[in-house]
Amino acid sequence: MREINGSGSGLGELSSAREVKHTSAIPYYGAAAVWLLYALIFPMYRLLDYAGFFLAGFLALAALRFAFPGRTEFIEVPAETGDAGIDALLREGDEAVKELRALIGRMPQGEIKTSAGAVTDVVVKIFKDVRDDHGDYRQVRRFADFYLPAIIKLLRAYGRFSVSGGGGENVAGALKKIGGALDLTLASCEKFYDALFRDQALDIETDIVVLEQMLKKDGLADGGFDVQYNNNEGEIQHG
Repeated sequence: MREINGSGSGLGELSSAREVKHTSAIPYYGAAAVWLLYALIFPMYRLLDYAGFFLAGFLALAALRFAFPGRTEFIEVPAETGDAGIDALLREGDEAVKELRALIGRMPQGEIKTSAGAVTDVVVKIFKDVRDDHGDYRQVRRFADFYLPAIIKLLRAYGRFSVSGGGGENVAGALKKIGGALDLTLASCEKFYDALFRDQALDIETDIVVLEQMLKKDGLADGGFDVQYNNNEGEIQHG
């Protein structure tokens, strides 16, 4: 069995897909039938007779294995990191993303569907971040508890209004508000995701400063890197 990343398999963007190969029983039944027929047709007195017996069966087995290779099945398995809290959070995220994708799939084409898809893409990135960086657990846990349910509720509301069939002022107004809320949500999610890398950016800044000092000490650098960290945007600038 072999595990592959679920994001490319369509089996769950935060899960893994385990490849399970099922061997066909036909080649073994075929080889047994060949052995039975061989024993009925040919004499089995000499060592050479037994050699032919086994050779015929193995040749049949090889040919039938080629003709009937079996089937491969991909089974979705939850993401496992070894941390119970992280694993539970990833399972919640996976279920939420599945629901978001399902809701988006039922939406008519338009700007709101595009915005909803972009929001969901960022949600996936947020959960993948905590899968790879357990230090972000507390922030992503809060995101899952407070913000993610609101996003799902918003898309559910859009689904109800969009299929209501009404073209009245209330429905049109609600759909417009949902569109505006999704744009704001997308910007907020992107900002939240970017903030998860603030500590890593600070670590990189420290590493660069240390490297600069080492190079200067060894006479290998005339100038500095002029490292500046922008706390508001989370970017490192080099002079």
